[in-house]
Amino acid sequence: MEQNAKKYNKWIVVLSVAIPLVVAILFGVKIDVTLPVFLPPIYATINGLTAVLLLVAVWAIKNKKVQLHEKLMKTAIVFSTVFLVLYVAYHMTSTSTKFEGEGTIKTVYFAVLISHIILSIVVIPFVLITFVRAITNNFELHKKIAKITFPLWLYVTISGVVVYLMISPYY
Repeated sequence: MEQNAKKYNKWIVVLSVAIPLVVAILFGVKIDVTLPVFLPPIYATINGLTAVLLLVAVWAIKNKKVQLHEKLMKTAIVFSTVFLVLYVAYHMTSTSTKFEGEGTIKTVYFAVLISHIILSIVVIPFVLITFVRAITNNFELHKKIAKITFPLWLYVTISGVVVYLMISPYY
């Protein structure tokens, strides 16, 4: 089991560094293409659905519905991946929208946005480690890290929706 998990460690490190780097690089790439749909409400919805999946997955495992939990978590990973692809695609094809609120609401917006961005990077290795511990049947360590991963990931998904709702009047 330990040997099996070790082979994934390199991938966890590579992906945990590569994903934020690639996203940062792609943010600097601008493509003159008009997308057929307006992506922000779509990827915000995906973020919201991911939050629901995470909550239902926790309910499932607490009620010993292991297969349901596994399916929900795999779906949450797929949804987060789709979100990231759409988010990057939008920012590569559109100019950034400026938040025009003032005063306290501006402070709140930037506090949520900055915490969302930082934790969206921080959560990557947690999700990957938690997933690897599950697929390698290391359930004791899986449970331990999942107690950290779950609130981080849930915050990232919910704060993403909040950021969208706060900036949406300015699109």
